[in-house]
Amino acid sequence: MNPIVQAAAQLLRIRRGWVQLGAALATNSYFPTFLKRVPCAGLNCYSCPAAAFACPIGGLQHFVAARQVPLYLGAVLGLTGLITGRLTCGWLCPFGWLQDLAYRLPVHKWSPRARLPWLRFVILAVFVLLLPFLTGEQWFSKICPAGTLEAGIPWVLLSAEVRKQAGWLFAFKVATLALLLGWMTATRRPFCRYFCPLGAVYALFNPISLLRVTVDSSACSGCGQCRTICPVEIDPLTSVNSVECIHCMECVRACPSGALFLGRAGRAPQATTAELRG
Repeated sequence: MNPIVQAAAQLLRIRRGWVQLGAALATNSYFPTFLKRVPCAGLNCYSCPAAAFACPIGGLQHFVAARQVPLYLGAVLGLTGLITGRLTCGWLCPFGWLQDLAYRLPVHKWSPRARLPWLRFVILAVFVLLLPFLTGEQWFSKICPAGTLEAGIPWVLLSAEVRKQAGWLFAFKVATLALLLGWMTATRRPFCRYFCPLGAVYALFNPISLLRVTVDSSACSGCGQCRTICPVEIDPLTSVNSVECIHCMECVRACPSGALFLGRAGRAPQATTAELRG
């Protein structure tokens, strides 16, 4: 990779990390409890002792289980998706940030051949919508690894009463979380790519969101740097703004010829090599 472009891409990654840290602290800052009526943008457990906002997936399950129409929550998720697509996944989700950190550990890396982009939608349909509707129980919350890490384990450690109630389901959740944490160190964002129902919700808006990346194929040099740097291992030249793209914008910064840029077709590229030199 061109050293100048590489430095610019690294700077963006550092800045994105700071934004992710800020988002994690903001959503777990122990603000007054009335803010828990407000859904946060990313996947963050409502039951976490420090949680400041409501989890959008937990809220969605609540309304479905009660057989009510989630007008307010649907409006929040819809507007977020329409404006930014899956930007939340790339920049604001605490669990996404954890996956980025885990992948930096120096272990053997493994990239699964099967992409299975539809699996997230199956989990959304079955565990967030269908089962809660049929049983009145919030099934995804029972198995959510973010909930286990942020709420389940802390409450078991903090409360003797909760420890008495912990049984086989809690053990299963901890084992699932442990396997997933290990997977995170070897594969880029496996939870985002295969399991996250919130990512599935935002993914529906990716092809039509206002924030998008445009490809100028005539300017592409074919260097492949965008594919190398992508956190979810897609080919931005063919799959940018697809349901898998998390709008992290690292491919934009990594492109040495400015073939990838923010905005609609016809606008001037925003990350050309000449600009990076300036």
